[in-house]
Amino acid sequence: MKKLNVLSLFNGMSFGAMALEHCGIEVENYYSSEIDKYANQATQALYPDTIQLGDVTSWREWVIDWSSIDLVTGGFPCQAWSIAGKQLGDKDERGMLFWTMLDIMKHVRCHNPKADFLIENVKMKKEFEEYITTHTENALWKVHKILINSALVSAQNRNRYYWTSFPVGQPKRIKTSIADYVDFSIDAKQISPGKVDRVMNSKFGAGKYVTRETDKCGTIIALYAKQPSDAWYVLRDDGKVTMLTPLECMRLQTVPERHIDTLLNAGISNTQLYKMTGNGWTMLVIAHILSCLFNN
Repeated sequence: MKKLNVLSLFNGMSFGAMALEHCGIEVENYYSSEIDKYANQATQALYPDTIQLGDVTSWREWVIDWSSIDLVTGGFPCQAWSIAGKQLGDKDERGMLFWTMLDIMKHVRCHNPKADFLIENVKMKKEFEEYITTHTENALWKVHKILINSALVSAQNRNRYYWTSFPVGQPKRIKTSIADYVDFSIDAKQISPGKVDRVMNSKFGAGKYVTRETDKCGTIIALYAKQPSDAWYVLRDDGKVTMLTPLECMRLQTVPERHIDTLLNAGISNTQLYKMTGNGWTMLVIAHILSCLFNN
């Protein structure tokens, strides 16, 4: 197989590059469009040969051999489409980036009709899902859509839609629970008894934001360190409660351990690591999707 030229839109900390690496797919050029400076710092720590392009809205200024692009990926911002957000769709400025992404993908396809694509976003209301599917079909021709829960390959419940240029099936289930990702020997993570009481008896409902170690946790979110999430706390079998660390959140996103070590030593704050991980993809899900492409 020839080495690929990949264009990654809204690249984040390069989950797509990790998935390609996991699949053993060699890359000639990996172009990244990302405006978050900490995500770019993470990418350069992991993949220093990445070609940084900057803001997607300036894509017409990019100096790229468009006909050489084999694969375009894009997890366009979810805030405008998510059930948890204001649900304004493309009436929200962030929602308009969906159209920017389609323009770029359509431009690539005009120069290379055989180029493949992978688009990702959150589980959303049916009206939005159908809207995105219809307009993606209009722009990029035949589209395959699938909803995959990361819980199939990790201990994190994370439902996401994927739109691709090739058929994709569900990944094989891996039996796992939160206990497989958390190091319960680290006492420093244990939260204070008073905070445990507040969490367990909060106005949100007893135990809403606590996951037992034998269960799967909720979705890791970008505002992990600032906003309540049912992925925050783990109730151990000994009755103690611990809070997930950035390392454990990255494990739940199935980031390889060697890459976690690199990221933890890249001079990036925990707050930014939480944010990047919450904004990112579950690596093994993307690897499964890419394996469907190359098996086909």
